[in-house]
Amino acid sequence: MSFLIDSSIMITSQILFFGFGWLFFMRQLFKDYEVRQYVVQVIFSVTFAFSCTMFELIIFEILGVLNSSSRYFHWKMNLCVILLILVFMVPFYIGYFIVSNIQLLHKQRLLFSCLLWLTFMYFFWKLGDPFPILSPKHGILSIEQLISRVGVIGVTLMALLSGFGAVNCPYTYMSYFLRNVTDTDILALERRLLQTMDMIISKKKRMAVARRTMFQRGDVQNRPSGLWGMLKSVTASAPGSENLTLIQQEVDALEELSRQLFLETADLYATKERIEYSKTFKGKYFNFLGYFFSIYCVWKIFMATINIVLDRVGKTDPVTRGIEITVNYLGIQFDFFYAISSSKSSNVIVLLLAQIMGMYFVSSVLLIRMSMPPEYRTIITEVLGELQFNFYHRWFDVIFLVSALSSILFLYLAHKQAPEKHMAP
Repeated sequence: MSFLIDSSIMITSQILFFGFGWLFFMRQLFKDYEVRQYVVQVIFSVTFAFSCTMFELIIFEILGVLNSSSRYFHWKMNLCVILLILVFMVPFYIGYFIVSNIQLLHKQRLLFSCLLWLTFMYFFWKLGDPFPILSPKHGILSIEQLISRVGVIGVTLMALLSGFGAVNCPYTYMSYFLRNVTDTDILALERRLLQTMDMIISKKKRMAVARRTMFQRGDVQNRPSGLWGMLKSVTASAPGSENLTLIQQEVDALEELSRQLFLETADLYATKERIEYSKTFKGKYFNFLGYFFSIYCVWKIFMATINIVLDRVGKTDPVTRGIEITVNYLGIQFDFFYAISSSKSSNVIVLLLAQIMGMYFVSSVLLIRMSMPPEYRTIITEVLGELQFNFYHRWFDVIFLVSALSSILFLYLAHKQAPEKHMAP
């Protein structure tokens, strides 16, 4: 009877998580994008539900909610389902929708989808060769073999995002890194942009007049055909006529310059908005957080280096620290899918997001386990099996350090080159 009550609690919570994931998908995440396949929405919502259930079970472990045997059963079932989705279902449907968008392969899309999935499985399995995660005592499709590889990918993604977030957060919100942009700078750049556009229009008018003159003279009809005619049109022109090839090259160069000037102008406007935003109460709050995360970034890089050099495992949970970094996304209107989403790619994008989300949550469980007291991690350890937990923490430190240092170098170069670019005549 106790098992039925515990199961009803878990099923009810999973239904609620599924409904929340569905509403979040429809009304917030993809409200402006067309996702025609209901199977994609179901996969995303199911992945979201089982990912949240894992964290619910962690809370239940700490609070002692549900019977221990019930928690073990639902841990086992939850991991089996999430691994089934991440390793088999999502990769297959990603390949299926990719093949469906290729007209030549449309009739045989099921066959080619299977081939893509087999290719994914080959590389997914070979992923375990360079890392100490193999367990010969377990079968090919055991939880240990699958979760060890999912953990490598998920921990790598977490470390990359955490390293970049730790560096980018203070750079984004600290007023110290803001360039001093005035209305005069923007007006000067807009004047250059307008002058460039006028030059483009002027040269295109010259080309149009020259083509009309050539047509009236009959040069178009009498021009030699073939390769010799093309070479002659490039290297020579009629007396008193324009060199159209040379003018076209000038127009192409000016159009490229106009694109750069437009992007620089938009960047100046964005910087000016950030300066105005930094003067508000919310901007000052984020500026304070920027100093806080600067200290955190230095501390985390230092500790990651110490852990790598001394070959030790840090006791502080990086996921807990990573939650703090998510402040980086507060107050930002960031539409990731605007640049890459379309009616053909939206299904693939949703599935990729579901894949990343699921791997992120699974790897979070691997890392959170280390920060839990031993009496609370017994069932989690039994369910996950004989994994090299210390390896994942050391791997996180290595990737975090590489990501953070690379982000520092990239942002330093970008910040250094930006003023020089805007000061150029």
